[in-house]
Amino acid sequence: MKVPPSLLHLYAVTDRQWLHGRTLESQVRQVLEGGATIIQIREKCLGDQEFLQEARQIQATCREFGAPLIINDNVEVALAIGAGLHVGQSDTACREARRRLGEQAILGVSCATVQQALEAQEAGADYLGVGAVFPTSTKLDADWVKRETLREICQAVSIPVVAIGGISRENAATLAGTGIAGVAVVSALFAAPDPKAAAAAFSQIHY
Repeated sequence: MKVPPSLLHLYAVTDRQWLHGRTLESQVRQVLEGGATIIQIREKCLGDQEFLQEARQIQATCREFGAPLIINDNVEVALAIGAGLHVGQSDTACREARRRLGEQAILGVSCATVQQALEAQEAGADYLGVGAVFPTSTKLDADWVKRETLREICQAVSIPVVAIGGISRENAATLAGTGIAGVAVVSALFAAPDPKAAAAAFSQIHY
């Protein structure tokens, strides 16, 4: 399996709105020190050159910790540095992304239904991001996914599933038993006063 479930246990998704004078690379380093197992850079406002420069810096940090780096919805940046890619239902089509990236790159796809999950798997996805499993302030238009639907998706596919959306230290453990490999976390890590401690707390949870 290209993406062992253990690599998806704590999937940290960046958001620069909480930098507060810190660099994104320093925050990524903190969450990796705390136990994050994979990093996704999500940048909706940076130009390609700025994004590329940032991605190269963070990729070097990820390599120190043996953590894969995933680029959100920018196949050009992913190709330029040899990183993985994550696409949404409305982003670059999974099949086209796989064609451009080749078979070796990690490719993740967002989905909210069993049908979407099966289609993504057939099109070449290596893992799925399923959500939003809880209300989330970082993606107000996210589809709502019930616990039962999350469990059905996990049962329907043979690739690992990560839950995303509104996940906090307080509610993460309630996802145990659904079949997920791990959780994707944004604000509960990057908005935390101590991202390393926040990551360490998440890393102790079993699903």
